[in-house]
Amino acid sequence: MLKLNFSGNLLECGTDEAGRGCLAGPVTAAAVILNDDFKNNILNDSKQISEKKRDLLRPIIENEALCFGFSHIYPEKIDEINILNASILAMHNSIEALAKIPEFIIVDGNKFKPFKTIPHETIIKGDGKFLSIAAASVLAKTYRDEYMNKIHEEYPMYNWKQNKGYPTKQHREAIIKYGITKYHRKSFRLLPEQLKLDL
Repeated sequence: MLKLNFSGNLLECGTDEAGRGCLAGPVTAAAVILNDDFKNNILNDSKQISEKKRDLLRPIIENEALCFGFSHIYPEKIDEINILNASILAMHNSIEALAKIPEFIIVDGNKFKPFKTIPHETIIKGDGKFLSIAAASVLAKTYRDEYMNKIHEEYPMYNWKQNKGYPTKQHREAIIKYGITKYHRKSFRLLPEQLKLDL
């Protein structure tokens, strides 16, 4: 059973990101503050639930959360500041977008930089332990998937609709065949070592 709160009685937001390991598209984060009486039996780490359930949960989270925010950080910025910094920036932007200022931040994973003067705690596998982080993981994943489905229409040969920009065999074969797009992260190893790509 996922817990509602880590810090006690403080107004707490959970934050998480999606798309860190992708070769194309943004890294997307969300931040969520839930009401004290929030309950949901399906909500879990977004990787543990089906796309259908994530799509079902998104409007529930948006309607029932006290507030939420999300942010995309695009490939040019990822290439400029690296994926870890881009992930943290996306989380910071998401928290900034909240309608209420949290008194405490819980973060999925083990890397974060302080946001203003608000205390925070990083929690490994936090999206499987706390409802607000799980809610943020669902929003981050569904907003990012929606974006990848949209740019799939522009470049269908990479099949982002299915692989969402992750380094699948099919995605890498398409990079070999068609080269890269403005949506690819040039600082990433887009192909295995033995295959070189002219950027």
